Amino acid sequence: MNGLTGKVSSVEEMIRLIQATPELMSQVTCWHTIPPREARYEPFPSGLDPRIRGALQQKGIDRLYKHQAEAFTAVQAGGHVVAVTPTASGKTLCYNLPVLQQLLTDERSRALYLFPTKALAQDQVAELHGLSERMGADLKTHTYDGDTPPTVRQAIRNAGHIVVTNPDMLHSAILPHHTKWVKLFENLRFIVIDEVHTYRGVFGSHVANVIRRLRRICRFYGSSPQFICASATIDNPAEHTCRLIGAPVRLIDNNGAPSGEKHFVFYNPPVVNRQLGIRKSSVLESTKIATFLLKRGIQTIVFARSRVRVEILLTYLQDLVKHELGSKSIRGYRGGYLPKQRREIESGLRSGEIRGVVSTNALELGIDIGQLQACVLNGYPGTIASVWQQSGRAGRRQESSLTFLVASSNPLDQYIIQNPGYFFERSPERALIEPDNLIILVDHVKCAAYELPFEEGEQFGEGKLDDLLEFLVEERILHQAGGRWYWMEQSFPAHDISLRSAAQENFVIVDTTNGSRVLGEVDRFSAPTLIHEEAIYIHEGVQFQVEKLDYEEKKAYVREVSVDYFTDASLAVQLQVLQVHQEQTGGGLERQYGEVAIRAKPTIFKKIRLRTHENVGYGQIHLPEEELHTNGYWFTIPEHWVNGRSHDEIQSALLGLSNILVHIAPLYLMCDPQDVRVVPQVRAVHNKRPTIYLYDRYPGGVGLSERLFELHDDLMSQAHRLFTGCGCMAGCPACVGPVEEVGMTGKTLAGELLGRMGGAR
Repeated sequence: MNGLTGKVSSVEEMIRLIQATPELMSQVTCWHTIPPREARYEPFPSGLDPRIRGALQQKGIDRLYKHQAEAFTAVQAGGHVVAVTPTASGKTLCYNLPVLQQLLTDERSRALYLFPTKALAQDQVAELHGLSERMGADLKTHTYDGDTPPTVRQAIRNAGHIVVTNPDMLHSAILPHHTKWVKLFENLRFIVIDEVHTYRGVFGSHVANVIRRLRRICRFYGSSPQFICASATIDNPAEHTCRLIGAPVRLIDNNGAPSGEKHFVFYNPPVVNRQLGIRKSSVLESTKIATFLLKRGIQTIVFARSRVRVEILLTYLQDLVKHELGSKSIRGYRGGYLPKQRREIESGLRSGEIRGVVSTNALELGIDIGQLQACVLNGYPGTIASVWQQSGRAGRRQESSLTFLVASSNPLDQYIIQNPGYFFERSPERALIEPDNLIILVDHVKCAAYELPFEEGEQFGEGKLDDLLEFLVEERILHQAGGRWYWMEQSFPAHDISLRSAAQENFVIVDTTNGSRVLGEVDRFSAPTLIHEEAIYIHEGVQFQVEKLDYEEKKAYVREVSVDYFTDASLAVQLQVLQVHQEQTGGGLERQYGEVAIRAKPTIFKKIRLRTHENVGYGQIHLPEEELHTNGYWFTIPEHWVNGRSHDEIQSALLGLSNILVHIAPLYLMCDPQDVRVVPQVRAVHNKRPTIYLYDRYPGGVGLSERLFELHDDLMSQAHRLFTGCGCMAGCPACVGPVEEVGMTGKTLAGELLGRMGGAR
């Protein structure tokens, strides 16, 4: 690794160099090459406006990819459409062509574009402006978001042919003020929703309700717009889009776009203690690989799972390449950075001035960041779909690309890295939403009532509204008169409802080192573990210590420091069953699904030394307990296994099995591993027997634990496969957890328990 660091001329040369480097190749468990794919074209559709045809030809496009032509024809035939193809396959034209065709035919027509992030929206506006200029057409396309100046807003409402926004602005600034948008709603022909796969879980459930409100307002103004949607590859794109928009869709998934050769490298860090199954840190190994690429001139993106890990990787990389490339050539990118910083980083990547970027999944989406050549994934990002999206950020110009997936020691990473067939042969996960989650539904019924009174017999989603409207009347939020329900409160409901999280308030981080400036923000559920007092908060590679957390005012005050450690907090969780909805028994095992109440309290934080990752101290966290009502699935351990065993033995077995399940469960769900929590109880409150609970980490639940209840047998089989595939002696981070946590007999006991529960079949 310390050999020549001269620049290489191509990714192919880089691949040959890696394959000739034993220190790297000795840790490669799989090198998978996906051959290049030829483009499949169709001629321009005969009905395509000559001005659009001319504008495309000026860009060097003289025909369409197969899926683009198919999408155009399907939209022209009426009905709703979802186009599903890989990253960088030209999905944008699937919706831009039919929209532009309609606007050129009838200049009174309007279109509304929804993107999950502002960066994507700005990319799209630039693309549309370019096409309009080349067509010589006066089509007014505008972004409408929080950064739009008030002076421009009125012009957009009155004259914008295409309004480009995000679900948050639609929810809080457009729908509640629909009387100012009459021209848009009366003439709305198309609603475009890009990156449909991102609308899942709580966010997707909220957005589905925003779409219900949008369609309700369109009906009021006499319009019935067509939906044109686009998504990355997921297991259930048509079903998911149908639930999101509340109407059937036609699926377009016959991808005609070309792609360069893709090299996928699974890399497992070396074992440093075989008995304990401890491997070298994935952060340090990802740093080593990224440095190897960057020093040889390969523009590289590094993805990490968390904000903290992004900042640690960024610190290490900037330090290692500062002499060759300069520390400013490597930047971080994540939520919490201010918009101006993010735009500057995107621009630097496109120009090539920035040679490397370390990002959370914020750059997973289709923002144009130019011609990256390599991608390093620090840890499995939680879903097969995310791996393909992140990998797709490299090689976007039909050239060869290289992706390293560097495994951490957690069981999910180890399962994926040692079973590459599971990854390459399995379809991506299902996207799940629950628009009728009662907490989310009540919020949006309030918003809808503010926008327009509800009529008797009116539906909002799948269920009838009578009971819900009656409840809101009793709460003196609505007033019923003459078969209608009217909003009667003074307040403005959308203002208090966040689409992005179950909690409504974010915590603002204020840097007090020199004066006072806002650094960024974190959501309410993350605040107790990320910005408790004495926590080390890292931003753009700079360390800050939290001096004070004002929990009431939702502000954390930080000061710049220079220390050689970062912090990691622990939560104590109590769980209570409220109601059982479904149950099954078999082989002495009872499993149930229903409503649960969770009480979580942050307890202590550890100080972990940079680079060596050893524990160098701890401190207490003094914050209030948070309560959560949600859905969960749980199973009770068979009596015949429990009999004759001590409390400590049962606890070791439950803890070992729980450590496997918390990492295996996301294999079946399109969710972040943090979205599902696992709690073992030696003596459960509701039945006085050993029980393991898995629950949705959102108020009211969004369908995750219900799906796991249905997949119980598959879950146990995969857990057993991971368990038996691990070569450690008595437990390690890659299976049941380290010996210090589960005890010397923890692995044996968890294995016996799994076998008795049917996991061995």
